[in-house]
Formats: sequence, C-alpha cells, structure tokens
Amino acid sequence: MVYKILAINSGSTSTKLALYENYDCVVVKNYNHDYNQVSRYYDIMSQKDFRKEVILQFLEEINVQVEDVDVFVGRGGLLRPMKSGTYAVNQKMLEDLEAERYGRHACNLGAVLAYELAQINNRPAYIVDPVVVDELQPHARISGFKDIHRISVFHALNQKSIAHRYADEIGKKYQELNLIVAHVG
Repeated sequence: MVYKILAINSGSTSTKLALYENYDCVVVKNYNHDYNQVSRYYDIMSQKDFRKEVILQFLEEINVQVEDVDVFVGRGGLLRPMKSGTYAVNQKMLEDLEAERYGRHACNLGAVLAYELAQINNRPAYIVDPVVVDELQPHARISGFKDIHRISVFHALNQKSIAHRYADEIGKKYQELNLIVAHVG
C-alpha cells in the first residue's frame, strides 16, 4: 500500500511543504512570505488560516485532495522538553502551542496545521523531533554559573536527519557514531 504523507514546515517567513509516497519524496515546494505579509498578523497563531490556504493551494497545484493524504506531519514547535521521536498530536500539545506556553515561533503552527488538516478526513497528525528535543548529558548542562543550567533547544529534526543519513552512507549505526552536526540555515 502506498501512503501519502504531507510534511509541513512552518518557518518565520516561509512555509515548506513536501508530499511523500511512503519513503519517496514526490514533490517539495517552498513558499516564501514577505515580511510585511506575515507581520500584519497580531501573533503567530493568527497566521493559521493564511498558512492553511497556502497548504491547500499546494495540494491543488499538485492535484492531490486533502482526503487523499493518509498522514499529516508538522514541524514540532516549542513544547516541554522531550526525547527525540515521533509524537501524535494531541489536545494538550495543541493547547500548549496555541498558548505559546514555552515560547513564540512560527514552528508552533506545524502541529496545529497538521492536526486541523488531518481532522478533515479523520487522519493521524504527528510531529517529529521538535526543536525542544532534550537529550543533553548532565555535563552539557553546565553553564559556568552555579544557578544557571543550559537547556536544549536546537534544530533536532535537521541535525538528526543529517547524522542518520551520514551513518547510512558509511554503513554504520547512528548510535555508534560521535559526530558534530551544524545547522547553518
């Protein structure tokens, strides 16, 4: 069976979309949004309908109906610290993102948009390796100041994806490697 997966990456001034059929990326498109266009909205969440229209336009351009998509995946937003992995979007997650409980960023829209689109045809919605992945070793939390501890916020999805890809290329397991990966975008 071929599963159609829509990946949604909401950035500050762009919406990146990709349609997969199982593991194969069929199409990718990046919609850049003029700063003046997104800044007219009161807050990040008020951009939701605008971003949703961009996604629906993308699907129309590639001749895919929302009902044809089996799984929706959004960029994980600013949530409580968690281990890397795939998480089903749930009501508590949506409440935290919409309230900007852990911070304000356009990535908070990813799960919200995935969930809303998934609800159209009762499909699942997920996030993968959100920016709040926290797998720091205890010594990595040391800041040099007694009462200040480092927290983990980084582009986990990108960095882990690149590290896994490299591991595959050299025929090793990700867990066996000791790598430094820089996200420079």
